[in-house]
Amino acid sequence: MSEIDTQTYDPVEIARALIRCPSITPADEGALDVLQKALTALGFRCTRLPFEDVDNLYAEIGEGAPHFCFAGHTDVVPPGDADEWTSPPFDATVKDGKLWGRGASDMKGAIAAFVAAAARALKEGAPKGTLSLLITGDEEGKGVNGTVRVLQWLHDQNIKIDHCLVGEPSNPDVMGDMIKVGRRGSINCWLTVTGKQGHVAYPHRASNPVPALMRKLLHLSETPLDDGYERFQPSSLQVTDIHIGNPAHNVIPGKASARFNIRFNPNWTGASIEDWLKAQIDPIAKEINATYTLDCVVSGEAFLTTDMQFLGLLSSCIEAKSARKPELSTSGGTSDARFIKDYAPVAEFGLVGATMHQVDEHVDVSDVGLLADIYETIIAKYFETFAA
Repeated sequence: MSEIDTQTYDPVEIARALIRCPSITPADEGALDVLQKALTALGFRCTRLPFEDVDNLYAEIGEGAPHFCFAGHTDVVPPGDADEWTSPPFDATVKDGKLWGRGASDMKGAIAAFVAAAARALKEGAPKGTLSLLITGDEEGKGVNGTVRVLQWLHDQNIKIDHCLVGEPSNPDVMGDMIKVGRRGSINCWLTVTGKQGHVAYPHRASNPVPALMRKLLHLSETPLDDGYERFQPSSLQVTDIHIGNPAHNVIPGKASARFNIRFNPNWTGASIEDWLKAQIDPIAKEINATYTLDCVVSGEAFLTTDMQFLGLLSSCIEAKSARKPELSTSGGTSDARFIKDYAPVAEFGLVGATMHQVDEHVDVSDVGLLADIYETIIAKYFETFAA
């Protein structure tokens, strides 16, 4: 575990200290200790919140409303074969103007930038309200014992967040490209058709479930769910696996299954998607006398942040420092913002995400510094704007 120089709070050095902690989800490996020490030195009140095998950190300074929270995660995905990396994935090497290492982009670099920004902002005095950080170790994993549990703890403590900024790597190519202002929902589905096993030479004595499964999948994949939604592309169903598990070439299988995922916009909820699926499948099942089961698990509901005062503040601060007007987008996968949106208006802005989850993940050193500048401006403008 590396130490942070609490005299300088240099964002790149903070990021390097965090990257050197090999916090592959859900392991912490000292990453939250690094943050807690740095934040405590700034006067933050820090609370560690371990749930099951996940450790989390909530830190706050100031009191009352408005309450501005920064949310992020110190856990990272596995680096894969370390020999494929130009430099070891947890060495946090700085070379050729770039910071290399697992988590540099997603998202230890952004956490470091916010800590540095908070240190600068606090030199100007205590916030006119509450400034906090919600840092989890469970974003890249199951997402069960991290942000969800911390948010419930905050609710139980009567701590209300007014606005939240998540430091996910929101920019596709260049700093200032994009703010994420919503996310599509995601539902994972398993469709299983049951037939009757038999010999391929005597099909009249069996019932092959494969044609029935394929007919249903073809219908689902060819039937549009919608035409899109404000700032959202049309919802999309993608088949990800077909499983029969039949090792014999002369046996008609008794069961056939498929897995598919739907990324859906706010035209839908997870429940209404499941109802739609059954409405599409039931007539086919009845027509061909096929027995099926459908199991669905919603990993996140769709949402769109519409607090334009908050989004306008973020956009103006980003443009002032990056000279780029960010696009307000809902593209990409899911993040912990899907949980936070139930408690406060939330948006996402962080580093460039071009190399996240890749071998040789890296960010420009100058971008880490620029992000700290942007965050510092956001903190100052937030309390100027929303303080009573």
